[in-house]
Amino acid sequence: MIANAKRCVRVFSIFLCIFFFATCNQTPPLPGSDSSTSESALPSIYTYTVINTYLHDPNAFTQGLVFEDGFFYEGTGQYGASTIRKVMPATGEVLTQESIAPNFFGEGIAIFGDRLYQLTWKSGICFVYDKNTFELQVQFTYSTEGWGLTHDGEKLIMSDGTNIIYFRDPNTFREIGRIEVTDSTGPVHYLNELEYIKGQIFANVWQTDRIACIDPKSGRITGWINLAGILPQTDRLHHRVGVLNGIAYDAATDRIFVTGKWWPKLFEIKLVQ
Repeated sequence: MIANAKRCVRVFSIFLCIFFFATCNQTPPLPGSDSSTSESALPSIYTYTVINTYLHDPNAFTQGLVFEDGFFYEGTGQYGASTIRKVMPATGEVLTQESIAPNFFGEGIAIFGDRLYQLTWKSGICFVYDKNTFELQVQFTYSTEGWGLTHDGEKLIMSDGTNIIYFRDPNTFREIGRIEVTDSTGPVHYLNELEYIKGQIFANVWQTDRIACIDPKSGRITGWINLAGILPQTDRLHHRVGVLNGIAYDAATDRIFVTGKWWPKLFEIKLVQ
């Protein structure tokens, strides 16, 4: 009896060790994965590893950034200096550029089909261009400020600097839904440039080095990405630089790109929990 009891204890101990090792070595999913989380779950926290560094126009006051068909498309701001542009990633060369009237302050951009959309800050106008020629096709109006813009393949997703995310019809720009973004402390304001990545909305939080990962159904923050220190101090000393702003995603190769206003560099990053 004693021998059998000892064997049972040893078997049970081995089972516990195997279970503990397996559970402790599971890698939690990145924001945007299909794994479900409870409403009460705390946001995941991420830092980064820089995979590649690219040249970026230090005169570009970046408001929106998109990766499409091997190129960056960028929207820049400032009155009298707002543009949309197509950029060669390897060199930072601006291949095509179109300016908007000096009384408009350009904001976030998105590419949906063959159209490129560009918000304006306080004018309540969204310009819509042919993606290939940058020829203006139509313009829509909206009643809020315009900050960030992206899409989920069906509808446009827009921020206005508050904690509200709007969903809009790409054909009419009519609002078809909205969410309020919150974390455990309450509303999360100053949501800026947006990118839709793996089922989540990634949003720069203005004047911070953080990107919020947002559940598009509930508005709940599922993760925070801390990008503090990504732009080297030497670049900050030798260039006029603004805040972190600009997220792009290459779905084909699962690459994330980030930059900032007046930054001389653009970075491909990998998230690290």
